[in-house]
Amino acid sequence: MSDDNDDIVQEIEQLPLDAWHHRKGARMVPFAGYEMPIQFDGIVAEHEWTRTQAGLFDVSHMGQLMLTGENVAEELEKLLPGAIASLKPGKVRYSLLIDENGGIIDDLMVTNATPWIEADEEAGTEGHWGDPAYYLVVNGATKWDDIAHLREHLPDEITLTHLDEQALIALQGPNAATALNRVMRNVIDDMVFMESVTHDFGEWPLRITRAGYTGEDGFEISVPAEFAESLCDRLCAEIEVRPVGLGARDSLRLEAGLPLYGHDITTETDPVSAELVFALTKKRREEGGWMGHEAVMKVFNEGPAEKRVGLSLEGRLPAREGALVFDGDKQIGRITSGGFSPTLGAPIAMGYLAQSHTEPGTEVEIEVRNKRLPAKVVPMPFVPHRYHRGN
Repeated sequence: MSDDNDDIVQEIEQLPLDAWHHRKGARMVPFAGYEMPIQFDGIVAEHEWTRTQAGLFDVSHMGQLMLTGENVAEELEKLLPGAIASLKPGKVRYSLLIDENGGIIDDLMVTNATPWIEADEEAGTEGHWGDPAYYLVVNGATKWDDIAHLREHLPDEITLTHLDEQALIALQGPNAATALNRVMRNVIDDMVFMESVTHDFGEWPLRITRAGYTGEDGFEISVPAEFAESLCDRLCAEIEVRPVGLGARDSLRLEAGLPLYGHDITTETDPVSAELVFALTKKRREEGGWMGHEAVMKVFNEGPAEKRVGLSLEGRLPAREGALVFDGDKQIGRITSGGFSPTLGAPIAMGYLAQSHTEPGTEVEIEVRNKRLPAKVVPMPFVPHRYHRGN
């Protein structure tokens, strides 16, 4: 093998739970630079278990970052279009990294992780909030580029720590809270969607966030890698919990209408075309001051040429990424994600269509295996979200 070929071979890394997955009988595949479990008992079975019980996902390939510094929120607002400075401690917000041309570098979750310092009677201090800190979870395939982007554009007085010794576990499904409450009594009772707490579970310091990527109620748990196996064993001891792989994670997020970075959103797509305007806080849209603002607002004000939409297909043959969408002889779009929906018992897809063809009910055709399959535009999510938002 030549040196040139050696240069382009990407080394596949192992996750902290690699041995645990093998013991559980996982079929492993390379994904985002890691060996990851695509399935344990079968994608459809795992999908349905998560929809009815609680699936345990290893998402340790994701990037976990901690940003600290006196003006960290204000500096983050120069790179993210969401309201970060007004985010209260323990609250979580979905946001985007956007380049100067308005393209999406990544989508991510931001948590105000500013710690509460308990009162110290001996020192004569009252309880108070500590130094500001923000916890970011970014996509695994883009984390190194994200880190480089943040380090390039944040001032030196902002400290960025890559929490590379942390594993990340997602517990998702309607019985996730039941199982987790049984294991960690009273920790999550009052939590609602997009809230985050820290908790010492014995000797294990955890960050528990009520969020996820399946459309179901659920939690993401950041745990030191050395304790990850023990935590997964403890959770899987609950009757509601089974390990679930990447395959079902993808079909679940597709049913939930959630975009996958590198497929449904890229630097070639802007937040308006991607139907992610909710991540552009109204006040920040008006005030600007964040990277890509001018380019994004041009699309916002003039209207996008195309938009991300949901599509339902007739028959049972699914359309995959890259399939072209037609109105008669005219190509009017492309599929970016697609597959068979176990919940609906029918094929579904998402993709970008010309603005003129984005109204729900619009009939189109998708080219699959040299055949034209009838399809129509439908609202997303395909399966309703069941996040726990409280009373």
